[in-house]
Amino acid sequence: MNELAGHLDQPLTSVDDADVREFESRLADSSALAVRVAYSVVRNRQDAEDVAQEAFARAYRRFSSLRDRERFRAWLVRMTWRLALDHRRSHKRRQARDDAAMEITPQTGNLETDTIAAERKARLWAAIEELPDRLRVVTVLAAMEGHGISEVAALLGVAEGTIKSRLFEARQKLHERLR
Repeated sequence: MNELAGHLDQPLTSVDDADVREFESRLADSSALAVRVAYSVVRNRQDAEDVAQEAFARAYRRFSSLRDRERFRAWLVRMTWRLALDHRRSHKRRQARDDAAMEITPQTGNLETDTIAAERKARLWAAIEELPDRLRVVTVLAAMEGHGISEVAALLGVAEGTIKSRLFEARQKLHERLR
């Protein structure tokens, strides 16, 4: 009996515990990106957080079957993107833009300048919202979030040339709508 007690004092580690720790560390690096991707589709902060939470739960359940764990970010982004599209389709309506995007954030202390800046921001987000999904996600990731072409291509699992052409098309459409 003493021998068993001695063995129980040692830490119990298993592959599952290692997987959980690895998942948590990878998720910590990617969770904000997943929320932003979901938001770019559903255009409502609360719904985006719900979609991202569902993506986290699915990723957790399937993490042990992920072959290339270095591609976790791209895998999570694609999963979030698909779930967000499903969420939007199931509700069959456009989600309202986040109230925070419409708020006036004083930057200069000049009410007129701040109001003009807020109106420009609102017009830009409204124009981005009108873009097709395939153009909107590329625009948000590359232009708004500052990710490079190759990173966006890896996150979405498409060729860099496709990302470049979608960005070009999105910029043309935004230019037409904001004129």
